[in-house]
Amino acid sequence: MPLAGIFSGFEISASGMRAQRIRQNAISSNLANMETTRTDKGGPYRRQFVVFTADSDRSDVRLLNREPSLSGTVTNIDHLPVPSGRFTKDERFFGNGVNVAEIREDSRPPRMVYDPAHPDADENGYVAMPNINVVEEMTDMIAATRAYEANVTAFNALKGMYSQALQL
Repeated sequence: MPLAGIFSGFEISASGMRAQRIRQNAISSNLANMETTRTDKGGPYRRQFVVFTADSDRSDVRLLNREPSLSGTVTNIDHLPVPSGRFTKDERFFGNGVNVAEIREDSRPPRMVYDPAHPDADENGYVAMPNINVVEEMTDMIAATRAYEANVTAFNALKGMYSQALQL
């Protein structure tokens, strides 16, 4: 195993922590804007959610002599570019981890609330409110927090294993 592959576990955990932090930021933004009825784009604030992809789906990640998958995709180390000088052509590592592919807006329609005194009410007295459910957001926040904690635990376990290996 090349030297770069030894530390890939740290990169995997760090990518997971980074992704969950971005997810928590999106959830926090949703909760902070759950009463925002007017945005720069027009209309109420729309709930945001994070879309993740595996690092191994990126074209700059090099794979370790894997067999062809059932989907028919074959990756040859000579077919992929070497990532920005970090590795030589002969070094190979598992490119596992997670990336934030994008932050999307929820396509669900806004909630219509009857409030004729609101300045954004339509001619029938209804206000288009953001499509945010507090219970859903809090559940997502707990899941993101637990995933972040799991990545911290994995990172610390790996650090402990390397520390003990150095003492041998």
